[in-house]
Amino acid sequence: MSKVVVYEVDVMFGDCDPAGIVFFPNFSKWMDASSLNFFVQCGVPPWRELVKTRGIVGTPLLEIHTRFMRPATYGERLQIHTSVTEWREKVFMHRHVVKRGDDVLCEGTETRAFVIHPPEAPERIKAIPIPEDIKSLCLA
Repeated sequence: MSKVVVYEVDVMFGDCDPAGIVFFPNFSKWMDASSLNFFVQCGVPPWRELVKTRGIVGTPLLEIHTRFMRPATYGERLQIHTSVTEWREKVFMHRHVVKRGDDVLCEGTETRAFVIHPPEAPERIKAIPIPEDIKSLCLA
């Protein structure tokens, strides 16, 4: 079972469209930030350190699905509840539930992979098996 980490966001005026509703790509931006925050809160070293010590560049997004239920507007504080729902050999699935208090506004799932720059093509990225020590830090 994965830990659940909560990342908070204050909605700013610039996050909204002319009708005062959060512009939908901002939910993806906040889920992406919550993905990184998940690993930091689980005790995984920052990507800058991992790239130096283990060659791990980060966890780029491979696929995303988002379902919107309710709108948000500026001045509100949102909570993004993030967990890992599935670990595979080279990819994992993040689940994000965006809430305003008890109200669920949006749910998103992301497929991500741990990647390195392979020596034979350093300008590219390549998925690697999920490091067991990192995975164990993320389990409840």
